[in-house]
Amino acid sequence: MIKVFPNLNYLNQFAAEKFIEIGTEAIEELGKFTVALAGGSTPKSLYQLLTTDEFCSQIDWRKVFFFFGDERNVSLNDEESNFRMANENLLKPLQIQPENVFRWKTELEAADKIATDYEETIKEFFDLDENPPAYAGGSDRLPRLDLILLGMGDDGHTASLFPFTEALNERLKIAVANPVEKLNAKRLTLTFPVINNARNIIFLVKGADKAETLREVLQQEIQPNKFPAQTIKPTNGNLFWLIDKEAAQLLE
Repeated sequence: MIKVFPNLNYLNQFAAEKFIEIGTEAIEELGKFTVALAGGSTPKSLYQLLTTDEFCSQIDWRKVFFFFGDERNVSLNDEESNFRMANENLLKPLQIQPENVFRWKTELEAADKIATDYEETIKEFFDLDENPPAYAGGSDRLPRLDLILLGMGDDGHTASLFPFTEALNERLKIAVANPVEKLNAKRLTLTFPVINNARNIIFLVKGADKAETLREVLQQEIQPNKFPAQTIKPTNGNLFWLIDKEAAQLLE
């Protein structure tokens, strides 16, 4: 589904309603709601909206379990930390208990060690088979999150799956440290098999600076190494592109 909104406020309203809808259904069916949060600037206002009176009373937050699609290898107090942004704008205001939050342990410092630790954390939570995960929808060796929130960079990256990087071809691991040459850093990210195994995926895209790339991603030739966001195709789930008018201005 692709939906275009006149501005970010309308986009966030729809996204918040969809968040509550998906979460409520998951709790009714499974007894819990698992969601992977996105970092960056775009979801910040969505998180703030979810803490308002309109939404915070609509779901049992004690049954919501939070993960993170990606992270920067920085301290928890760093301004670049995805955890810090989500914690300040969503988790703390809702008084989410620590046992419901599963973050990348960047205090371990070594990126590969952080990724391995996060993979083990996810395996334990989802009670996964110890064998390497298979790239197949519905596999009992892959986590199946109820919702994954994603953004898209103006270069077509999503999570920390950047163009022409190693992690684009990863099919066995759940979480990896992905070397990104242009950033001169290793970024921490869930892999495509995990993301595409989710029950629901929501892209949040805003701003005129994304317009050309968004047109390429949604309506032009498939070039997954150049535009990693094109690889997001749920194997057995729903995909929502929520886009503001400025980002959508070049779409046909």
